[in-house]
Amino acid sequence: MSAHDNPAQSAGGESHGSVKSYLTGFVLAAVLTIIPFWVVMSGGLSSPLATGLVVLVAGVLQLLVHLVFFLHLDRSSSARWNVNAGLFTVLVIGIIIAGTLWVMWNMNYHMMG
Repeated sequence: MSAHDNPAQSAGGESHGSVKSYLTGFVLAAVLTIIPFWVVMSGGLSSPLATGLVVLVAGVLQLLVHLVFFLHLDRSSSARWNVNAGLFTVLVIGIIIAGTLWVMWNMNYHMMG
């Protein structure tokens, strides 16, 4: 029986992860949650900028862990479309945020004189 004959494996069913990959993703996600929590709560870093960078880097790494281990986005051709759609979404959100900040700064500059 081929993968196309088995409904459990067709329509994206082949991209499911193993228990080991889910546990790896869970442990990485937990560690990437605990590290910034500990840094903020203990005041371990003297600089607010350094603390913010630790939280930002941990957040980006957490995003990547979730995409790879839980949403199964990898370099396969079937996942490439999902990656492209995600990148397009990030681009559109970036344009919206940049445009909003530009309009707010412009309005503040012209109205506050």
